[in-house]
Amino acid sequence: MAIFLEYFLLFIALYFLTSHFLNKIHNLPPSPFPTLPIIGHLYLLKKPLHRTLSKISARYGPILLLRFGSRNVLLVSSPSAAEECLTNQNDVVFANRPRFLAGKHLGYNYTSLPWAPHGDHWRNLRRISAVEILSTHRLQMMSSIRADEVRRMIQQLYKNTDEKVEMKSCFFELTLNVLMRMIAGKRYYGEDVTEVEAAREFREIVSETFLLGGATNMLDFLPVLKWVGFKGIEKKMKVLHGKRDGFIQSLIEESRKEMKSRDGCGDEGRKKTMIEVLLTLKQTEPEYYTDKVIKSLILVILTAGTDTSSGTMEWALSLLVNNPQVLKKEQKEIDDHVGYDRLIDESDLSKLPYLHSIVMETLRMYPGGPMLVPHEASTECTVGGYKIPCGTILMINMWAIQNDLKIWTDPRTFKPERFEGFEGERDGFKLMPFGSGRRSCPGEGLAVRMVALALGSVIQCFEWERIGEEMVDMTEGQGLTLPKAHPLWAKCRPRSTMLNLLRQI
Repeated sequence: MAIFLEYFLLFIALYFLTSHFLNKIHNLPPSPFPTLPIIGHLYLLKKPLHRTLSKISARYGPILLLRFGSRNVLLVSSPSAAEECLTNQNDVVFANRPRFLAGKHLGYNYTSLPWAPHGDHWRNLRRISAVEILSTHRLQMMSSIRADEVRRMIQQLYKNTDEKVEMKSCFFELTLNVLMRMIAGKRYYGEDVTEVEAAREFREIVSETFLLGGATNMLDFLPVLKWVGFKGIEKKMKVLHGKRDGFIQSLIEESRKEMKSRDGCGDEGRKKTMIEVLLTLKQTEPEYYTDKVIKSLILVILTAGTDTSSGTMEWALSLLVNNPQVLKKEQKEIDDHVGYDRLIDESDLSKLPYLHSIVMETLRMYPGGPMLVPHEASTECTVGGYKIPCGTILMINMWAIQNDLKIWTDPRTFKPERFEGFEGERDGFKLMPFGSGRRSCPGEGLAVRMVALALGSVIQCFEWERIGEEMVDMTEGQGLTLPKAHPLWAKCRPRSTMLNLLRQI
């Protein structure tokens, strides 16, 4: 037994020494010690992931090579390294996605927009999303939907005068209703829901999607677990995919029938839903607009556009309740520009720079995708002078960059003023909550409009207070979209200057 133990310890020592010197010989990025057999650096990971990885980078450097089970992971946590990965030649190298189980079972076998490999099919999907359904023109045509849903939310909050309200579900239901009305012309939350059973099914699918789609699946990094009974998540993903696919297919068939019944009835002035737009395009280019492509695009918009946008609204209002002086300053900006006789609308947003600063400061402190979506190197390349092997997964810790003391003054303090005079949604590579390069988020325009309109409206109409003397808890929860650990509860009271308007809407 003693001899066996000696040989085992000798093997471990040789393994660590060999790994260390091989990294040096091959000019690979530095790697935390030790890299354990089989699991690599998975033993280092704790939740929340972005904070754990930020601490590792602070200790070992902004460019690290980690080993997550069987896969190499390049961890980047500086603007210069992120820029090197997402521009020039490396932009093409890192334009692919890793083949995770979520992409296989929820992304139509790696053919949906977020998961498709870089190539003609992905370019076609990107063109459709950017030009046909998420363009500035198309978003402007559907602005009345967003305005109406925000008005409905304001009505509901007005009914809860001087009561504490839970804003997480309020913002989440707002966002989903907006998206589903844009997609299929239907509401599934709140009042005026006509298809009760379909609404119940939809809400169930949404809950399961965020539960499974946002889960970290160890099978992606330790496939050996598949052979020892860890197949539960994969099976659930397959079942969920069937539900999602069937539900969206039913919406497509319904839209197809309605379009056929209206054919030739002169509805040129009618605003088409996203599904109707895609079905119309299918008539001229059927090879591009298959039902599978339409379903995948719709599901991407739903899953990518709800939790992130509603979460940003909740974080922003939480910050404002904890910083009433900022809330008062924004109320004055809205009062001066909009007045008291009408609700804020999207045409006002460009003339409310401080509101834009509040949104950008929230996205800086609490980005909806703190680690962005992973990339994968299609060939060997160089980053920071280090050799990066083909197949390496790229993870950019955007939270670490946007909260770095070396880049931002007092980064954990809410200071919208730091963005005064700032026009865009990006600031080089030190602020890019929607990513950058070829695989950046095509829904950025919709997200910023929706967040700013909803947030501006609740600021305009209500006074917001904490429900007790304690500050709102800003603890971050678990999940890939950086949710709050505890939903925001706050007391809302109509502003005296807005009472006449609130009674009329």
